[in-house]
Amino acid sequence: MKSFLQSKEWLEFHKSAGRKTWRFDDGKVIANIIRHDLPLGMNYLYIPHGPEINLDYITGGLKNELEHFISYLKNLAREQKSIFIKIEPLHDSAIELLYGAGFKKSSKKVQPNRSVIIDLEKPEYDLLGAMHHKTRYNIKVAERNGLKFVTGNNIDVFWELLKHTAKNDNFSTHPKEYYEKLCSPPTGGTGLKTEMVFVQHEGVSITGAVLLAYGDTVYYLHGAMDRSPKYKPMMAPYLLHWEVMKWAKGYGIKYYDLWGIDAKKWPGVTRFKLGWGGRQVEYPGAFDMPIRKFWFLMYKIIRKIF
Repeated sequence: MKSFLQSKEWLEFHKSAGRKTWRFDDGKVIANIIRHDLPLGMNYLYIPHGPEINLDYITGGLKNELEHFISYLKNLAREQKSIFIKIEPLHDSAIELLYGAGFKKSSKKVQPNRSVIIDLEKPEYDLLGAMHHKTRYNIKVAERNGLKFVTGNNIDVFWELLKHTAKNDNFSTHPKEYYEKLCSPPTGGTGLKTEMVFVQHEGVSITGAVLLAYGDTVYYLHGAMDRSPKYKPMMAPYLLHWEVMKWAKGYGIKYYDLWGIDAKKWPGVTRFKLGWGGRQVEYPGAFDMPIRKFWFLMYKIIRKIF
């Protein structure tokens, strides 16, 4: 299984958003490398869901290939004056070697550590049968309210919904430009596609989502809704996800990744996503390698305080 976070298009998206990026690719080890800037002119290098390791092409031993890759990373980090390197691998095949190279488990993750993935190759009857009974009931509530599912990239509408959600749920959003770039080229290439979808009531969009399709999977990246007393009881998010599943099946997509659950951080969202009956997956987590040890220690202390 490959992740869109290691696609060339995702790297181009971050470059267009103003971040410095690099791509390591020797045919055996592949990694998107993104520089994340910190206050006081500091930064760290980040590899999301990587590196990808092509075991079929490795003849000289995995340890040697990883040592070559890690040497490249260290040199790049020193050149960029990075205080540490953060890796979040998709698989655990190389974790022992990462530990041996100086990476240590980190509690600070950038990507969700767990997710729910729904198998869209199942018939609709089986998909419904796997859902929690309350999820099925709420889909019917939404259908009785005459809600309509529509597609189309309308950044302004999504942004207004997102601001409403952020205010009610007390979380921070990316700048509006982030979503504009996410839903525009270069992410519109052949390997990675983004799409906005909405559910409307009487022509008014009351919930929306940013989806990303890569390979045989569609990912639910960002969601927003109008939680006003008029619309909240209509259960629009339930109709949105059910229609997305049917819509994706129509395009031959095999999997729907609901992208991130955490019962402690997001209990309501986690219950909602688990209600769809998909399988839970857990990734190895985050690993850090300090480069400038004093500043790395200061970074960890400051992060604990704030």
